[in-house]
Amino acid sequence: MISFKNLLLINPIIRAVTEAGYSQPTDIQNAVITSILEGKDLLVSAPQGSGKKAAFAIPISQLLGRNPTVHTNIRVLVIASSNEMAVEIEERIKWCSKYLSLLQFRINDEESAESQISAFQRRIDLLVATPEGLLEIVEKRAINFSQLEILVLYGADKMLEKTFNNRIKNIQKLIPKNIQTLVFCTKTSDYVRKSVSTFLRSPVEISIDAESVEIESISQCVYFVEKRDKSELLMDLLKNHEMEQFLVFTNSKYIADELVEQLERAGISTGYIHGNRSRVDKNDVLDDFRSGKTQILITTDIDAKGINIEKLLYIVNYDLPTIPQTYVQRMGRVIKSGSEGFIISFCTADEHMELKKIQSLIGFSLPVGTF
Repeated sequence: MISFKNLLLINPIIRAVTEAGYSQPTDIQNAVITSILEGKDLLVSAPQGSGKKAAFAIPISQLLGRNPTVHTNIRVLVIASSNEMAVEIEERIKWCSKYLSLLQFRINDEESAESQISAFQRRIDLLVATPEGLLEIVEKRAINFSQLEILVLYGADKMLEKTFNNRIKNIQKLIPKNIQTLVFCTKTSDYVRKSVSTFLRSPVEISIDAESVEIESISQCVYFVEKRDKSELLMDLLKNHEMEQFLVFTNSKYIADELVEQLERAGISTGYIHGNRSRVDKNDVLDDFRSGKTQILITTDIDAKGINIEKLLYIVNYDLPTIPQTYVQRMGRVIKSGSEGFIISFCTADEHMELKKIQSLIGFSLPVGTF
């Protein structure tokens, strides 16, 4: 069994990773970390939930920690496909570099450029930004990238889908040539390869398919249930796991709203992430869930973006996803937390086709759950 100790990581990094609850690297982390430490350019594709963010955050933190410098110039630039993704990356780097004296800054697209410019008067080891966020700052204040060592393009396929190609080219003009470049995608295409080719020097291409994500270690089961009985079954599960917490996925916010009402009428403290809730409300809900004030958090796949919960044990698919890969993505939240998690799925009569597709994707039939 490969452990983080086998990947030439220094003790402060191993300590931080262990405390975060990660027992062993995922497939993509095992394939990527050593190559980054060796200074290679990479073009990486792997599904959501496979551990891509930690795969670069861990070795980059180590490289910065091994070679500390005294300057105010940026050493690593991470470009993310969205502001929500930038937040996730910032959090991942924070726990990786917990025992290292590194300074990072994230350009927040929800704040004005003027209010963030002063940050660039101080030392920044690592900068996280979206393409538009970075270029908005650059328009108002020149940023010195002369000491840049590493560039990360995270979600490159999504950035290109959004027609950000010109913005990426403008960013390329700001940075020095011949630096280490790491490109991460969910899926690589010939178009993506061609678009990022000018960034890369003899890159190592690494690809992990959705089917390759390690999921056998996670306990999974399915309950066959009538649609009208779903909420009652969920409440029974909560009663039988009184001290545990559940992240519950529905396929729409309307189903989520109805479920929240049913649970609250039953006296169950429930948090929910809603598409039109403010970031402040969302953070308050997450804080209550992480602290144990609420036992259940209800969300949809869209609203779940940006949710990071350590030691997540139970995920409930209140509705089976219509796209089978989404099942693996939901499961990836347990994989990323390093927990011995449980995935519980509800299946109604009209969801049998979705179940069949999911079982075909993961390669085995889900055991049937019973009380």
